Amino acid sequence: MFLNRGKTTAPLAMRANVKHNHLLHENVVILSIETEPIPRVPESDRIVLDDLGYSDDGIIHVTARFGYMQDPDLPGALRLASEQSAEFEIDLDETSYFLSTIELHVSDAPGMTRWRKRLFVATSSITADAADYFGLPRDRVVIMGSQINV
Repeated sequence: MFLNRGKTTAPLAMRANVKHNHLLHENVVILSIETEPIPRVPESDRIVLDDLGYSDDGIIHVTARFGYMQDPDLPGALRLASEQSAEFEIDLDETSYFLSTIELHVSDAPGMTRWRKRLFVATSSITADAADYFGLPRDRVVIMGSQINV
């Protein structure tokens, strides 16, 4: 399972996995999360499945919708997706979760003053741990990333 912001681009972790390990898994789930402007999204409206136009390539995009008062439980969302579609089967005890991360570094590139860049980089690291926030089992999480100079 690769977490991604949407379905218009490939997840950074998936691209890195293909580039460095020279493989694409037989079954790939790209999961996007949408937070709706309502307190709770009922389970019946939570999951949207999309084969991205190729039903036989083993890649499926899942959109999981949550209300702003709900904690995003990704294993639970995947379980719901597998219950909704006979074509989407997943063994949650064997699923690996690939997360992308971007590390920001202050550079001399034009755009912002240096003190603002340092403040931006410092505040960007004050975020919750993605694996914990999304309820992912730590022993099956792989984090792959890249660096960006600001």
